[in-house]
Amino acid sequence: MSGDNAWQMTAATLVGLMSIPALAVLYGGLVQKKWAMNTVMMVFCTFCLTLITWVLWAYKMGFGTPLISSFVGDPRTILGANALQGQANIPLLDGLMPHFTQPQGSVAYFQFVFAAITPILFIGSVVGRISFKVWLIFVPLWITFAYAVNAFLLWGGGYWAQKGALDFSGGYVIHLAAGVSGFTAAWIVGPRLKRDREKAVPNNLLFVAVGAGILWLGWNGFNGGDPYFAGADATAAVVNTNLATAVGMMTWIFMDMFFSKSKKPTFLGGVNGMICGLVGITPAAGYVNGLGAILIGLIDAVIVWLAWEYLPKYVWPFNKVDDALGVVYTHGIAGLFGGLLVGCLADPNVIEYIGVGKTSSVSGAGLFYGHPHQLLVQFLAALTIIIWDSFVTAAILLFIKYVLRMKLTLSPEELEIGDIAVHGEEAYPVEETLSHLSVTAQAEASPTTEEPVRETADD
Repeated sequence: MSGDNAWQMTAATLVGLMSIPALAVLYGGLVQKKWAMNTVMMVFCTFCLTLITWVLWAYKMGFGTPLISSFVGDPRTILGANALQGQANIPLLDGLMPHFTQPQGSVAYFQFVFAAITPILFIGSVVGRISFKVWLIFVPLWITFAYAVNAFLLWGGGYWAQKGALDFSGGYVIHLAAGVSGFTAAWIVGPRLKRDREKAVPNNLLFVAVGAGILWLGWNGFNGGDPYFAGADATAAVVNTNLATAVGMMTWIFMDMFFSKSKKPTFLGGVNGMICGLVGITPAAGYVNGLGAILIGLIDAVIVWLAWEYLPKYVWPFNKVDDALGVVYTHGIAGLFGGLLVGCLADPNVIEYIGVGKTSSVSGAGLFYGHPHQLLVQFLAALTIIIWDSFVTAAILLFIKYVLRMKLTLSPEELEIGDIAVHGEEAYPVEETLSHLSVTAQAEASPTTEEPVRETADD
């Protein structure tokens, strides 16, 4: 139906806005000002590289016919007319969900924006030191060998989908994967300069607010678009998403007020709580009721707040790895517990797809509704993502370092200077610097020499 297709394309656009500009300005505002443009460049280039990789081979690896049993799909392009305008189809899900009413291009684009945001999220782990050139090589390889496999296992009808694992919109495929991969990458790439770690002051909190706001509302497309149909489950997912987010944000703020050293509410803390709510509800949005959404927002925010406060101080390897923006906490740990909580709170009365005729309705049922096995399946699916993504991320970076012979970090001079050294531009140029550069540029473009003295007849 045209309504389903219209919602799918709208939802995809909302998710795209979560990357550009939301995460570009959110992360760009969180980092030191000398890294603002480097961060923005990495976000936009990741979006581009993922789309190119996606249409050439990665989409079919995640949502096509099996290549290696139930592990990964057959890499194929989606450039032909039928791939864009023909009826959408995910082969291994035929008969397990209603037939698509959208063209293949809608589903492919919707899944692309999910793929793109995943490496964009863990830019926050390695920002301020990873080589820009290395990142450009890393992204297509990671999408191919990590993301496409994750997507096939859980969304494309692969092994964990067949075992009944529930990941409504990416708590595992996106957020747990981003947290694990970002943490692994930060470990291998190494820390930022000591001075940068000690003075990691955000350069623009208003940009952070703009990015956070777009991220929150964009999540309506993130979770609301995942049933693929503009029906009641999409509505439930949107309401649950906002409810869990509101609870998560306020929980973090209250934790800061009553349990932090300063006893002060902070906007950055509130944003962390907001993200915990968004991430925690993502695997559960279309499977839980409103009470479940409240509990997920509350529990996820408390767990991540405690992890953020204590793990970096006392627990190895968290106290040894420089995860610059704490992606392993707000996405990795939040996604992990969100996925485990759906194994407890999934309500069989929340219907994802209504059965027609002899076809049964599709829903989830967790531990608290008499299905303890669901929690075990959720745990094992999470463990698979953790092990596989850690291995793939490490393998790619070590391949780039030792086979391609590329340094993973920027040079000491580039680390000191930042954007000007790497890109020749900066977010907040000083007027005096601009004037100096303008004069220098003019001098180089048209060098002047003293005009010779002309002799006159009088002389």
